[in-house]
Amino acid sequence: MLARIAALTERPLSFIRSFKYRRTDSIPNSSRGEMDFTDLDSNATKCVNLRLCSVSGCMTEILEIRADRPSFHVVFVPGNPGVITFYKDFVESLFKSLGGTASVSAVGASGHTEKNWEHGKLYSLQEQIDHKIEFIKVQNIEAPLVVGHSIGSYIALEMLRRLPEKVMYCIGLYPFLALNLQSKKQAVIVKVIMSRVLSIMVTLFVAPLSLLPRRVLRLISELSNGNSWSNTAHEACCSHLPQYHTIRNVLYMARTEFIKLSETPDWEFMRENQEKISFLYGIDDHWGPLQMFEEVSRQASGIALSIEREGHTHGFCCTEAGSIWVARHVASLIKNKLAR
Repeated sequence: MLARIAALTERPLSFIRSFKYRRTDSIPNSSRGEMDFTDLDSNATKCVNLRLCSVSGCMTEILEIRADRPSFHVVFVPGNPGVITFYKDFVESLFKSLGGTASVSAVGASGHTEKNWEHGKLYSLQEQIDHKIEFIKVQNIEAPLVVGHSIGSYIALEMLRRLPEKVMYCIGLYPFLALNLQSKKQAVIVKVIMSRVLSIMVTLFVAPLSLLPRRVLRLISELSNGNSWSNTAHEACCSHLPQYHTIRNVLYMARTEFIKLSETPDWEFMRENQEKISFLYGIDDHWGPLQMFEEVSRQASGIALSIEREGHTHGFCCTEAGSIWVARHVASLIKNKLAR
């Protein structure tokens, strides 16, 4: 069942069991010194830190690596499910690819935590947007570069809209910006998330899996997803997906996503900010299909568009190879942007 839920959303997640929570509510401001990109893909390494942070009164899982002397700050927004520790490999690779010159903060989704900190409260897409904006304000991040994955790309655009003087640059990875009416998978998902009965049935079927021993859950994940998944991805299925509060939030957020993204994208806004936006699309991705790539290029020709042709998927963070490739791509975009 874990594999079926992962396939339903095709936006996988993970939790690193070796991590220990550390509660803290602030991080130093990034300095505004100039960046030297001669160290791109250098040997700069630091351990990623997982901490709990109260944002808008919601306990939030934050993955971050702080640079000793940061030139800027990258804020990452995940897709749905929004379990941030799934992106551990990506965060580490991005920090290394930027030569250790930038701090990286990856902000998990409200209610998508391993522990039921919010006592079952459900969070909509709009509340997730407000949550990420509040994070930037609370943490006093002066000029963030925002990177989003899947629906996180839409959230990143809304952060740019709401904080135009703060957000320097917006990068969308395999962006989910509008419904794909040609996708049979999305048609099935709509039937589930729009039906209260079906959503409850899915939740009640998944939740009891959390009672199984961890080794059994791990075996189910490995048999379902194969050897291509990283250890990080397998651990995700075992720690977060079976949780009742998590799966409820995943389905509820998806419902509000589909309602909002049934609207026509705000092309005027994208055209007005096209110099501050970049998108990476995949070859076979129903969340961000190539027809959407073509539509973006027609509507806002100044947006920097790329197509990933290396054989990775929408769930790039499921594999170490995907995480590393996408991190290097993001670092290259940032390098080119700041060089200008």
